[in-house]
Amino acid sequence: MIDKILGIFSGLVGSREFMNLFKGQEKKLQEFQLAMAREMQKANFHQIELNKIEAANKSIFVSGWRPFIGWVCGTALAYHFIIRDLLSWFMDAVGLDVAPLPSIELGQLISILLAMLGMSGYRTYEKIKNVAK
Repeated sequence: MIDKILGIFSGLVGSREFMNLFKGQEKKLQEFQLAMAREMQKANFHQIELNKIEAANKSIFVSGWRPFIGWVCGTALAYHFIIRDLLSWFMDAVGLDVAPLPSIELGQLISILLAMLGMSGYRTYEKIKNVAK
C-alpha cells in the first residue's frame, strides 16, 4: 500500500511542472531526490520490520495466514489434478452413477499460487543468507 502511495508521489515529483520549480537549482533538486529515495527506503525498511514482527507472533491468526493460503492452494491443486480424477475413476469402477464432481476455478487459484511462490522465493533467500529463524 505504501509503495502505491509513494509511487504516486514519485510520479508527481518527476513531472515537468515539479522539475521547473528547481530550474537553475540542480543541486537542490539532487538533494531533494536523494532525500526522497531515503524516505522510500525507510518506508520499505519499516514494512520489513513489521512483517518480521507479524511472522514471529505465536498466534495463528497473525502469523498463520501465509501457511493457510499455501495449504488451501496445495489442497485445491491436489483436488483439481489428482483427487477429483481418482474419485471419478473409482466411482465408475464401482458402478456408482453420480453427477460429475465440481471443478475449481483454476485461473484464480494459479494467480494466488504464483503470488505465494514469489513470496516463498524471498523466504528461500532468507534461508540461504541464514537470516531465517
